[in-house]
Amino acid sequence: MFTLHGYGPLLIKGAKLTITVGAGAMVITILLGLGAALCKLSSIKSLGIIAETYTTVIRGIPELVLILLVYYGAPTLIQDMAAFFGQEIYVEIKPMVAGILTIGFIYGAFATEVFRGAFLAVPKGQIEAAQACGMGPLLVFRRILLPQMWRFAIPGLGNVWMVLIKATALVSVIQLPELMRSTDIAARNLHKPFTCYFAASLIYLAITIFSLFFQQWAERKANRGVRREV
Repeated sequence: MFTLHGYGPLLIKGAKLTITVGAGAMVITILLGLGAALCKLSSIKSLGIIAETYTTVIRGIPELVLILLVYYGAPTLIQDMAAFFGQEIYVEIKPMVAGILTIGFIYGAFATEVFRGAFLAVPKGQIEAAQACGMGPLLVFRRILLPQMWRFAIPGLGNVWMVLIKATALVSVIQLPELMRSTDIAARNLHKPFTCYFAASLIYLAITIFSLFFQQWAERKANRGVRREV
């Protein structure tokens, strides 16, 4: 059934591109989330304000609007600014680059709260003990906070990934041939929208199930040696 009159391989290719975009965006999400969380927890007030502004603004604007703003709006803005200074340039952002950067930037705001909660969940007694042993702030972060934070962050990051991978469908509006765009092409040519979109939903479900198993494995590994209270 999945041959879809020759369009099955197109959907598989689109699914691979979806995973690629999702993985690239997740890397940016983690890096931004870590940085913004540390800014929120920093004693420097200006950094906290910047991080709070970032998370508030990004979470308040629809993902689709941001994708269109980056892909169509950013090049135009740069060209207009160059023209203002008497320069004529042509700027084009590739759909894949725009998709990865925008989705990563969006979900970095959600990952920020995951990491902030994870850092706060590390027992303060361990931090105080490390400081009593003469460890500096960077050493405490590298040896105490960062390793232990992950076991608290993995469940939340897993949820962010589940939402992020489905949000990649929005990239279809900028003509990136990921799963949703490929499905739309197949549906229009075959005149079988239900069959094609149902096949796409099964692929998304398969990605989600595999991701869930990976998350459970990561949680078990992160919690090895941790004594559980009865």
